[in-house]
Amino acid sequence: MNRKVLITGASRGIGRAIAQAFAKEKDELFLTCKKNIEELGKLSKDLTAEYGITCHCYKCDAGDYTAVKEMFSEIPDIDIVVNNAGVAFIGLLTDMEKEDWDSMMSTNLDSLFNTSKFAVPMMVKKHSGRIINITSVWGEVGASCEVAYSASKGGVNSFTKALAKELAPSGVQVNAISCGVIDTDMNREHLTKEDLDELCEEIPAGRMGDTSEVARLAVMLADAPAYMTGQIIRIDGGWI
Repeated sequence: MNRKVLITGASRGIGRAIAQAFAKEKDELFLTCKKNIEELGKLSKDLTAEYGITCHCYKCDAGDYTAVKEMFSEIPDIDIVVNNAGVAFIGLLTDMEKEDWDSMMSTNLDSLFNTSKFAVPMMVKKHSGRIINITSVWGEVGASCEVAYSASKGGVNSFTKALAKELAPSGVQVNAISCGVIDTDMNREHLTKEDLDELCEEIPAGRMGDTSEVARLAVMLADAPAYMTGQIIRIDGGWI
């Protein structure tokens, strides 16, 4: 289809799966990561070889306004933005350092402002475009020992709904995917096998979601009817 798609946090997990899904659609990709540029470069080469697409890689902290501004100076046009970059913190709020809070809000929430600030004018000019934000069920209901994460994702949800209303007259759609427990490196880094097994027992589907399932939903949202905007779409196996 050769749309121009920006995906933040694409070196692993959900972002990586989303990059693969849009590559299958023959779209031109603009992929970012904060640290693992070697892995992102390898992904870019693999996708280019397999699907014959054009793929651009950027080592760019999506929460850093100046870095995002510099990146967009090299991007002439964009059709779809997938705001996927995210970090987690599990622990008591009183044990969280101010630096951890600031980092969480920068990566999970400031990043949406940064990408939208530069992508929206391109979309409005064409009277078309899609912004897809990756959020969490904890942004809807909150989670004990994940106060900052829940707050940041709650902000993502409000950002999504408000920006959708702002951009609807300009033909630009803004939606979010609200993830339950997805089988990612991030979850396995923060949760023990016992924790994950207990969670799976609570989920009606009886398992964690796969990153490819989230990626398929992202592609579906990119192709959704134009009248569909401002929605927080949950993918959680019937959990919440």
